[in-house]
Amino acid sequence: MRAVARARHIRQSPYKVRVVLDQVRGMSVADAEVTLRFSNRRAAEPILKCIRSAVANMNSKFELGEDLDTLAGEVRVVEAYADEGVTIKRFRPRARGRATRIRKRTCHITIVVSDGREEVD
Repeated sequence: MRAVARARHIRQSPYKVRVVLDQVRGMSVADAEVTLRFSNRRAAEPILKCIRSAVANMNSKFELGEDLDTLAGEVRVVEAYADEGVTIKRFRPRARGRATRIRKRTCHITIVVSDGREEVD
């Protein structure tokens, strides 16, 4: 059983988010939550929210009816990646009447969780 959650238009560059995603990929959801809760990175908060959403999606999709905390011990983060989102463009005034472009990057976080059992379609 697999479930997916996506967080879109997160106002942080995908490069910085991928550093945190590399730490939690392959972990159980319970271990990933502990790691993210004590992480010093700003990207940890939206990633934690997305992981919790994926677990809730799994609970809803397969009608497991279990408490999310007990379900988190069995479920693993199978896939975790950050794609590039839209780039917000701004300009900063510079010397001698010039302007330089500021690129405010965004990213889309995708989390796939699974309990290890295969689905039968």
